[in-house]
Amino acid sequence: MKPSAAPKIVSAALFLIALLVGVPLLINATGRTDLYYTLTSVALLSIISAGVWITFYIGRINIGQGAYALTGGYVSAILVMNYGVSFWLTLPLAGLFCAAASVLIGLPILRLRGVYFAMVSLVLTEVARLLALAIPITNGAKGIVSIPLPGGISFFGITLVPDFSSLANPRLAFYIVAVLLMALCFLGLYRLAHSRIGQLCQSLQQNEELASSIGVNVAYLRVVAYALSSFLGGLGGAMFAAISQSIYPSSFTVADSVNFMLNCFLGGLGYVLGPMLGTFVLYFGWDVLFQTGEYQLLIFSTVLIVLMLVLPNGLLSLALPGKRSL
Repeated sequence: MKPSAAPKIVSAALFLIALLVGVPLLINATGRTDLYYTLTSVALLSIISAGVWITFYIGRINIGQGAYALTGGYVSAILVMNYGVSFWLTLPLAGLFCAAASVLIGLPILRLRGVYFAMVSLVLTEVARLLALAIPITNGAKGIVSIPLPGGISFFGITLVPDFSSLANPRLAFYIVAVLLMALCFLGLYRLAHSRIGQLCQSLQQNEELASSIGVNVAYLRVVAYALSSFLGGLGGAMFAAISQSIYPSSFTVADSVNFMLNCFLGGLGYVLGPMLGTFVLYFGWDVLFQTGEYQLLIFSTVLIVLMLVLPNGLLSLALPGKRSL
């Protein structure tokens, strides 16, 4: 282990302990159990936003992540409701389905750059919504409701994960699962950013022609990055369907796709933890401004624009000046 890596590992471990132990203790002390759902939503939204961050890493503006979150939610719900598949198995299956779909979609559209890719990706969310309305298996506008809570996982008679329906507070269980998934997601993202593949992806962001001229398989890296991005979108969407026990065509809209992108900008595109911080600030910032009534959207938009102008590298550039990919 490098000496410089030790403080990062300790900081990450303390942060995870604070989330898994400190936050539940604080919530129990205050009696605000409703915050479990709120914080779980923030964790899952940050996972979906992390997928958008990956596409930014290869120089693509992705405003279509809502399409994969919606698809992942429906894949999980259909497998659970129609085929009796365990929710825990549908989680990776939803992500893999979205990754496979993104490969087929990404092969032609990833050739586009800048605003052209952004425009096409923006349409994807609306296409996914219309498909969910039209395909019979999704139950149209009625959506899929009464999705059962996740069942237990046992290994040789030892219960590894309890049946959520048997728990006194399933929201706490969902919170713990969401935090663990978020931790795994950003750990994987950190490893990716500091790996050889991550460096190659960053070369695409800077100059694709130059990267191609030195032997980098540009088309392959673009598709792999987009597939990873969509996998995280599907994973987050599947968890959302389980928490709300329902999924509708309007569960993820174009506005959500835009927010996933804003989360990355606000936190900082040059930092792995950017989507996490951006999601937290954007989610709670919107709620704080609720008291302003009809001026909520105006104030919210103005604050975002000012932050983008003053801190073009995101909020983390204020706390970590000169350090990137952290």
